Amino acid sequence: MIILVLNCGSSSAKYQVLDMKGEGDAKVLAKGIVERIGMKEGLLTHKPSGKDKYEVSASIPDHTVAINMILEALVDKSHGVLESLSQIDAVGHRVAHGGEYFADSAVVTPDVKKKIESCFELAPLHNPANMKGVEAVEKIMPGTPQVTAFDTSFHQTMPRENFIYPIPYEYYEKYRVRRYGFHGTSHKYVAAKACKIAGVDLNNSKIITCHIGNGASITAIVNGKSFDTSMGFTPVAGLMMGTRCGSIDPSVITFVAEREHLSPEQMSDFINKK
Repeated sequence: MIILVLNCGSSSAKYQVLDMKGEGDAKVLAKGIVERIGMKEGLLTHKPSGKDKYEVSASIPDHTVAINMILEALVDKSHGVLESLSQIDAVGHRVAHGGEYFADSAVVTPDVKKKIESCFELAPLHNPANMKGVEAVEKIMPGTPQVTAFDTSFHQTMPRENFIYPIPYEYYEKYRVRRYGFHGTSHKYVAAKACKIAGVDLNNSKIITCHIGNGASITAIVNGKSFDTSMGFTPVAGLMMGTRCGSIDPSVITFVAEREHLSPEQMSDFINKK
């Protein structure tokens, strides 16, 4: 079974093509990235297994054009890895935020798309771009099954006392303000892999997993399920990261905003990028 996996950002699209021979037995046929989508000159970097890297610069105005370029590279006679697009059995998408709707991955349907869209305000930098990838595949490869995997799903097992914030409860009811947690696909995979290597029963274990990159988070996992995690309502909370401040005294935000005359949008940029 051949799967195309996409991770679409606001101006990029990362991808891998996997030949899934069985559970835990996957061969990477190709991987790559399209960068600078929406800019004058974009770049496709395509790395087929066993062949030379292929790069092409071109105008890439939107995600549909970007994914078209990826698909063309996959079936190209010189640097492709597939004979035709009909060999792709399904397309998987990484989606940042599933809110409280998704405790697991989901096959794309009109209802699933509607729920992803309802989470745009919770992940404005990620979910709209993720949706563009889903819609682009629908246009180019109609009828091909698509599956969405959510960064937040794994953490839906957290007990209520660990995800409700100590603020007026009405803000949870009105605006869904709560701890969601992120990097769930990573934490879930790492926990299972660590237990397998260590000879530990995942379903009878207590584990701390660490996702360390430009974005970073840690998760407490009890018997294979997320119990608590460092990221919160957004991926800004928790550990200090590459550009995100992590958890700091919340009064720092109001103190700096008042003295620097910064708007909420400017403060969001401050905590996310500075």
